Amino acid sequence: MKEKSVMILGASELQLPAIRIAKKMGYKVISVDYNPEAIGFEEADIKLVISTIDMEAVLEAARKYEPDYIFTSTSDAPVRTAAYVNEQLGRKIDISYADSICVTDKSYMRKRLKENEVPIPEFYVVNNFDEFKQAVNRFTGKCVVKPADNAGSRGVHLLMGSNIEKGLEKEYEYTKKYSRTGIVLVEEYMSGREMSVESITENGNTTVVTITDKLVCELPYFVEIGHSEPAILSETEKESIIDITKKAILAMKLINGASHTEIKLTKDGPKIVEIAARLGGDFITSKLVPLSTGINMVEQSLNVVMEKKCDLRQRYDCGSAIRYIHCNSGKIKEINIDSAIYDDERIKEVVIYKKTDDIVTDLKTSNDRVGYVVANGKNAQDAIDAAENALKLIEIELY
Repeated sequence: MKEKSVMILGASELQLPAIRIAKKMGYKVISVDYNPEAIGFEEADIKLVISTIDMEAVLEAARKYEPDYIFTSTSDAPVRTAAYVNEQLGRKIDISYADSICVTDKSYMRKRLKENEVPIPEFYVVNNFDEFKQAVNRFTGKCVVKPADNAGSRGVHLLMGSNIEKGLEKEYEYTKKYSRTGIVLVEEYMSGREMSVESITENGNTTVVTITDKLVCELPYFVEIGHSEPAILSETEKESIIDITKKAILAMKLINGASHTEIKLTKDGPKIVEIAARLGGDFITSKLVPLSTGINMVEQSLNVVMEKKCDLRQRYDCGSAIRYIHCNSGKIKEINIDSAIYDDERIKEVVIYKKTDDIVTDLKTSNDRVGYVVANGKNAQDAIDAAENALKLIEIELY
């Protein structure tokens, strides 16, 4: 009997949980990543150095290795590749290729949500600098500029005050360089709390697993510097968020798989920031969800794709939080972690990405963060307190 296999698109640290779980489930793992040094390759059975957005190359590899399933966990662009390859091979469709474009390109996403009357900010899709100027001038005071097809807060920033009056071409070029298609979105700035909704859809029926509070850096950028679960909400707020999330997922025509929906709770009610047909990144679904609910969303999303029974029963109800470490720009001289940080049983993990002599820059994208702390608590606030106290025990000295 042929050993069953799964091709996982992406082998970074964020994809590592999926690789490990697939192996634990007894599958041969074929790992695909453009980076030959990707950490996931160390644990995969077959390593393929291919860009996950090179659809034809991935299709050729799938024809050669004949995986039973093709999966990506926390990356946007490979969602489109997986959909394309599945269609070309005549496999079961979890999201069609046409619909996958709507969850990986924000210009199509916005149009689809608007067509389906899902609440979103006012927006304009621009193809050149003249259109950009016209779009910006339609807003008074401030607006958000973002590339149509990137992630990790790359190229996303707020235009306000003097930035709107001068230097527009520089602002346009900054965002455009992060867009693979060259398309840029100019959007209404939505004021309010931001959160994400972690869900799994099975045969078109969506279950919301949890809602996550989000903390971002100081404007004009939107880098995420923290998450906590469950989001601290009233029952009315929670119900309205779940309702808009399910409407957005239905509009995207997701049949099977995980989704991560970002929402702003505005004075006019919740509005969609973005929606992705994948698990939440930033260790939301691989670390925070299991700590706060006991549900392993990585495993369950694999179960859905593999047509196995999906178990989303909540084992317990407590809190979890992640806080990202960041510092001023410069060259690192020394990183000191007070040993007292490990005296707190609520602290589950402390990870530092950088080392002595590394250059750090101001927060503009998620790659500019230095590390993170994960905490567990009796509720969300307890976990937040633990993580933020831990940050005070980490000192980064610059030259």
